[in-house]
Amino acid sequence: LFFFCCFHVTTVRKKRKKKNKERKKKKKGEGKKYRSWNKLYSPGRTGAKKMENIPTYDALPPVDGMPAGCAWGVFDKPGEPKDVYGTLNHLTPEVVAAAGAEVRDGVSISLNWPLTALNHIPIPGRRKTVHHVRTLVEQGMVKEGATGLDDELEFNTQSSSQWDSFVHWAHQPTGASYNGFKATPDNVVASSAAPTVDKWHARGGVVARGVLVDFKRWADANAKAYHPFDAYRITVEDLEEVAAAQGVEFKPGDVLLVRTGVTEVWEAPSEEDFAKIMRRTISGLHAVEETVRWLWDRRFAAVVCDNNAVEALPPLNEDGDVGEMEDLFLHSHCLGLLGMPLGELWDLNKLSDHCAKTGRYSFLLTSAPLNAAGLVGSPPNALAIF
Repeated sequence: LFFFCCFHVTTVRKKRKKKNKERKKKKKGEGKKYRSWNKLYSPGRTGAKKMENIPTYDALPPVDGMPAGCAWGVFDKPGEPKDVYGTLNHLTPEVVAAAGAEVRDGVSISLNWPLTALNHIPIPGRRKTVHHVRTLVEQGMVKEGATGLDDELEFNTQSSSQWDSFVHWAHQPTGASYNGFKATPDNVVASSAAPTVDKWHARGGVVARGVLVDFKRWADANAKAYHPFDAYRITVEDLEEVAAAQGVEFKPGDVLLVRTGVTEVWEAPSEEDFAKIMRRTISGLHAVEETVRWLWDRRFAAVVCDNNAVEALPPLNEDGDVGEMEDLFLHSHCLGLLGMPLGELWDLNKLSDHCAKTGRYSFLLTSAPLNAAGLVGSPPNALAIF
């Protein structure tokens, strides 16, 4: 999570505030420009037969003590332990096999930012990444004169490209993570029921059709007033408009990747960029229920951004005013209530260039996170393959 959330930002553009309040007054579903996913996600389509009974967001069954829009139990199977995969369940064998058809050119692109990429930024409470290279002689493994090296890494899994597991951020009012798990530093390691990233290895990691929505490139091409550190809140309408301009059609089980341009600014900020960074704001998805509903009804397996929190920062509270860390809406709803993995700080720059050059914005996405019991987060070790 983006460390700037630790600070309270006292101002927000009046225009955005007014727009947010107007959105809140709309009835559920009013003014939507996207098609209902029930009609698209129907028997006979790829991977649909096994998942056709998944309810829409507004039809999610009530869960005792939880707000509407809670997917606990939706993916549970009779006689088996509670589900720990959430929306990764959309990645059926049929969906994965269809995603393989995206590989036509034999080109692979790494989506992993360097582990040390943010070492030049002091992050309260989080240590910098440290890489030790040691000789085998100094470790007493071989005799003097022999040549060989080992290395050791110390890093926080939130310091660079990462997956957030469902225990990284709970539904704050109840303190409960996905499917009702109450996470502690001890039980996430000891409990087989903890919905942590390492559990993904039992299902073969993440293999899916990835779709890039290149908001940054689209904003630049259309002379839109946008900067990665202006706290621009990317709406559902924005996402649909960019996807349409790219000729992208979403499919069940897609991993949605949204490029904001944040990582490029972090790498080489200009004086103007640095001034914006010091305001402690960052652009990202608009964290409102309309966005959550759209993500669920589109049947995305996961959501990935190249920024620090997927959602725009600072977060907004229920009144549309600047909120506190605890008001992270997408984290609370996607991770805690829906079981939808979030990926942050992925390197989407080279991917953006390749997609623009070829006109192809969909690809095979593979991700093999680290495999250690109780992982709250992990580098994605992700590739886009064309």
